[in-house]
Amino acid sequence: MCFNVYMRVHELAKELNINAKDLIDRAKKELDLTLKSHSATVSQAMTDKIRGLYKSQDEQKAKPKAFIVKKQKPATVEATVEEKEAEKTMESEKAGEVAPDVAVEPVRAKSRLEIVRPAPRKTDEAPQKPQVETVPEKTTEQEPPATQVPAAEPHRTFRATVQTRPSFEDRKKPIEAKRANAPEAPKGATSAQGAPAGVKKHADKAKEDATGDAKAPIKRHIISQDMYTNQDFRNKKKKKEGAYKNKQEEQERISLEKSIQGKYKKRTQATEEAEVITQVVIDKPMTVSELSSKIGKTPAEIIRFLMMEKIMVTVNTPIDIETSKKVAESFELEVLEEDIEAFMEEETEKEEKSKVLSEADEKLLGARAPVVTIMGHVDHGKTTLLDSIRAAKHKLVSGEVGGITQSIGAYTVWLDDKKIVFIDTPGHEAFTSMRMRGAQATDIAILVVAADDGVMPQTIEAVNHAKSAGVPIIVAVNKMDKPAANPDRVLQQLTEHGLVPEEWGGDTIVVKVSALQKTGIDELLEYILLVAEMQNLKAIKDRPGTGVIIEANLDKGKGPVATMLVQNGTVKVGDSIVVGTVGGKIRALLDDSGQRVKKAGPSTPVEVLGLNEVPQAGDSFEVVGSEKAMKQIVASKKQKERSSRLEALTAAHVKKDTVSNEDIVTLNLIIKANTHGSAEAVSQAIQNVKSKIVIPKIIHVGVGDISEADVMLAAASNAIILGFTVKEDANTRAAAEKSKVQIKKYDIIYQVLEDVEKTMVSLLEPEIKQVELGMAEVRQIFTVGKTGKIAGCYVLEGKIIRGKTAKVIRNNKEIFKGEIDQLKRFKEDVKEVATGFECGISFAKFNDLEEGDIIEVSTTEEIARSSLV
Repeated sequence: MCFNVYMRVHELAKELNINAKDLIDRAKKELDLTLKSHSATVSQAMTDKIRGLYKSQDEQKAKPKAFIVKKQKPATVEATVEEKEAEKTMESEKAGEVAPDVAVEPVRAKSRLEIVRPAPRKTDEAPQKPQVETVPEKTTEQEPPATQVPAAEPHRTFRATVQTRPSFEDRKKPIEAKRANAPEAPKGATSAQGAPAGVKKHADKAKEDATGDAKAPIKRHIISQDMYTNQDFRNKKKKKEGAYKNKQEEQERISLEKSIQGKYKKRTQATEEAEVITQVVIDKPMTVSELSSKIGKTPAEIIRFLMMEKIMVTVNTPIDIETSKKVAESFELEVLEEDIEAFMEEETEKEEKSKVLSEADEKLLGARAPVVTIMGHVDHGKTTLLDSIRAAKHKLVSGEVGGITQSIGAYTVWLDDKKIVFIDTPGHEAFTSMRMRGAQATDIAILVVAADDGVMPQTIEAVNHAKSAGVPIIVAVNKMDKPAANPDRVLQQLTEHGLVPEEWGGDTIVVKVSALQKTGIDELLEYILLVAEMQNLKAIKDRPGTGVIIEANLDKGKGPVATMLVQNGTVKVGDSIVVGTVGGKIRALLDDSGQRVKKAGPSTPVEVLGLNEVPQAGDSFEVVGSEKAMKQIVASKKQKERSSRLEALTAAHVKKDTVSNEDIVTLNLIIKANTHGSAEAVSQAIQNVKSKIVIPKIIHVGVGDISEADVMLAAASNAIILGFTVKEDANTRAAAEKSKVQIKKYDIIYQVLEDVEKTMVSLLEPEIKQVELGMAEVRQIFTVGKTGKIAGCYVLEGKIIRGKTAKVIRNNKEIFKGEIDQLKRFKEDVKEVATGFECGISFAKFNDLEEGDIIEVSTTEEIARSSLV
């Protein structure tokens, strides 16, 4: 007997019919044996322990659904001889010539495929009694069972649920008969001496297994019982052609497969029928292909229906909403309006989520610095006041002497260790965008009014901005050092616009300052802190940052640069940020002094580098969890924006097709007014101007002065800018002249309406009127050359003009209409001939003139329209 000293892990796992990884894990867990990989070696002692571990598990665990398929060995010449001998034995058995000392199991009727489990072989080292049902011999003397070593033990049989090859029974009968007639082995013998060749072969194999490696289990092919059920029958590979023994077996197998496939197909059809579309929402124009996917019909069916309706389309042709609804109704689908309920549910869910977050974050709230925006007329000392505050109270960086570096449009001021953040918003662009988006970027608005000039239209505009944003206003009456200063007049004017000073019994704080003399600066800052304390400004620091973009530009060295104000949370270097349809990973943060910082908390203005594009001023930003999430959000927003643009283009295309036969002219307008009320009144009055030919279309309505952005929008949309009690600066006028944009300004609303009507009338095409010039009679025909003819005419009335349109009338019927090519007076060419004179007339493409023809000369005149009717 020879054993291997070491054995590989994968060899042992293969022997035990388990996964190598499971063997390694279990050996470490239960035997405290560390095996590094499947190629590690295991000693014989450890091998025996592992085998015993799995052997004990196999004894405890029952396997009712595991069966052993007896493997059919390939036929050989020896097997053929054995089968013949077994057949002879079977014949003698039928004649009653069975050996009296052999226990024979009665043969039962068997199915075409029998699955058998062989009993454990009897060996010297593991003497286990096989569980075999036998028929007791009718003999008077029986030897002890321990001395009997049957050459081949009987087997317990089980029936399979699926009929298989019928030839298996024929091959099995001779072997069973041969095993039943095997002679009894002598006492203590280890081989089946005197037995037939086939029985001896099995006995030798049993001896080899018993003496070689008693502990090694017999390799078995374990097959799940589910493989013999109809459940996964369709997944089995079909037998190769010629593998069936007879036609009957093949036909039975094919019919069984067809029945299973039919059941599976019925289940699939039932699932598809359950997903039939019955309702559809159509709220925008779409192409035939998009409508096809929406209603669950093929494009061919939709095109066929539209052709029956005399509408010629292709797969990519856009169709309007009404036609789409008509198509859906033709297929018996219920057409719903816009899914308002789903939108309301989504909004409600967002509100509830926001409420839950706010309730959960109340404990994390901490005080933050106020954000202040200074507004007012450009000539009232706003810039000087900002410079004075910055120079007096700004926290300077070490090393900077004599001033600071203003790198961005926001900075921080410190007063008694309390911080105040100032934002410079020239032109109020960012402030307006914040108000329109509902973002409370600022907490306090400082309204600067010159004491010697009083309230100006731009001051009123700033008041309306602040009121619309819902922020408290502190009035700073500047230029108090001038002799012409009259603060009482300023307060009186402010009262007319709803700002009543505290000294007059109101609630508006008024501070008198002088930006040049730097007086009143500390008092202004103290009032700012007082108002901020009353507002109880708070924010959460320990969370991803959110805020608003103040301004953005494209720097040649830095790339896209954005100045942002952190309103909540903390922004750090390396965070992924999303700003509208722009995203990026923050590479650097710069504070208001131009120094690099690692993070920025609430109420902190910073300059951010790392965005992939330049964002829009006024857009909100948020920090997301990862760069992958940022890219997904940006891609989703860009896709929505692209879809919106395509929908607008599709709608415009459909509208153009609808009104292509009508002469409709559109007048594009941009309205800028000093207040929201004025802007709304002007827009409503213009929309009430009705005309069937010219339609006024208001592209944009804004509050404030006319800016360069308005000029760019007007140039892109071919619009006229209407300003109501507003003005524009020099840069805006230069941009308008360069872009050829027309700017009209008014102070009275009636002037606006009258001018708009005149502009609409000027867009109307003039009326075309036919004017008769003269009439001549042909009295003689002159032939020139071979084909040319000249009509000698007499002017009856009016005058005949060369190059004008003439009609030749014969017998009260028009036979030709065209321009006069030549007009002669005697032999000279003339431009016109008056009444009572003779002349010669010829046409370039008409020579069929006769005496008595009448030539009528006329022209067309354009008459400008005076009204929209």
